[in-house]
Amino acid sequence: MNEQPQVRYASIGSGNFATMLAVMVLVVVLSSIGASKGVVIGPVITDGAFFLFPLAYILGDVITEVYGPPAARRAIITGFLGSLSAVLVYALIIWLPGFDDEFGLAKQHALEVALGPVWIVVLASLLGYAAGQSVNSLIMWAGKRRNQESKLYRRLISSTGAGEAVDTIIFCTVAAQAIGIDSFAQWANYALFGFLWKVLVELSLMPVTARVIGWTKNHEPSYGSATY
Repeated sequence: MNEQPQVRYASIGSGNFATMLAVMVLVVVLSSIGASKGVVIGPVITDGAFFLFPLAYILGDVITEVYGPPAARRAIITGFLGSLSAVLVYALIIWLPGFDDEFGLAKQHALEVALGPVWIVVLASLLGYAAGQSVNSLIMWAGKRRNQESKLYRRLISSTGAGEAVDTIIFCTVAAQAIGIDSFAQWANYALFGFLWKVLVELSLMPVTARVIGWTKNHEPSYGSATY
């Protein structure tokens, strides 16, 4: 029986991976804050992080393609540890006693309204993003294992559609309460726009993603030193 050839990846012990990991954590934490605000643009219902979160998937594609599935899992876990840490900090900030004058009470109320629901968004993100990125990374890994360095666009497209579908359905279902969605019609609007927006952004930026992947492979001295 012919064995499947091992696939080349880079070691995560480099500045390039550290930079991508830091950016991903930042995107995930900021997305958790922004997504707690409901946004209405014409007939479209979305949240305040709609323009930001697709970047996490693009970074996930780059990390999976260059550094491999274990590195992608580490990035996902680190991102959500960052978000969970942020939620604990928000809770502590809200709990600490503030000034009891009119301005202090108004600020306390604003913090409770703005940061209080973030834990729901973080939970939604944790469930949706973990499931979606796992599907995304699995398709990227399987496609690369099958085609080696060729057919990058095919695995980017297929992984994007499947990963975003899983992520969006889970995230929108859990996060709906945090942004004030209270009907199925609003949920369907929110989920459909979220899915289409994320996919369109990723597809439109796919040439950029491919160039970043190519640049990273060419400038990553350790590329080819790890195999899975």
